[in-house]
Amino acid sequence: MIGSMNCPVAVLFLVLSTVSSVSAAPETEPKTTKVDGVVYRVVKASPDSIRIVWRGEDAKPLRTFSEALRYLTKRGESPLVLMNGGIFEPGGVPSGLLIQDRRELRPVNRKEGKGNFYLKPNGIFVIGSRGAAVIPTEEYPPKGVRIRCAVQSGPLLLSHGKIHPKFNSGSRSRLHRNGVGVTMNGEVVFAMTDFNSPKFPNLHEFARLFASFGCKDALFLDGDLSQMWTKGINKIPWNRFGAIIAVVENEKPEREAMK
Repeated sequence: MIGSMNCPVAVLFLVLSTVSSVSAAPETEPKTTKVDGVVYRVVKASPDSIRIVWRGEDAKPLRTFSEALRYLTKRGESPLVLMNGGIFEPGGVPSGLLIQDRRELRPVNRKEGKGNFYLKPNGIFVIGSRGAAVIPTEEYPPKGVRIRCAVQSGPLLLSHGKIHPKFNSGSRSRLHRNGVGVTMNGEVVFAMTDFNSPKFPNLHEFARLFASFGCKDALFLDGDLSQMWTKGINKIPWNRFGAIIAVVENEKPEREAMK
């Protein structure tokens, strides 16, 4: 992690061409930096500090950040950051694979279809016994890995260091977006465009953003509805989602000896 390794999460804004950055504590208001006219909000976290949740104790979808906060806090967690975690269907049902606390609540989706989720190759964000990874759906399940949590979305932004082949660098489709990537050293990078940004990126530019952080693999999570809540910085958004990704303060190592 950039900055203090004792802090499970660094909240910052980064310039696309910047190689190194200074991290800020989660309670400190981050600086805003434009990247080719786009403002990004970025969170870096260790895999052990990440949770992916969809259902609460009553087995019903949580849907909102407020409910996710209540659920995680009741479990003894201390959430620092929340972000929506992938494309979903009516009723907040994840469009593809969803694993929460080692339980598969939604199966992997290998169907053909229209829209971002089905723009192949799509992929899966996984946290397991070997840390974090973003993998193409066709490579699921990863061999020899016990999965603690996972969410499927699409399209892949980066796969093995290459930008999605269907992305056009000159595309005029500039929208609010959020995504997740994993660096070579296993650090997880979450990024979302700021709502007050004077312009938004196309998918090719969004993929290059993750590559600039050292990510070889990255996944698009969602678009217009995307939100990020950071403790002590902004109010809890009201939007309703499917899966929700949390970065928590009290890390619990999940890497297990492989048998």
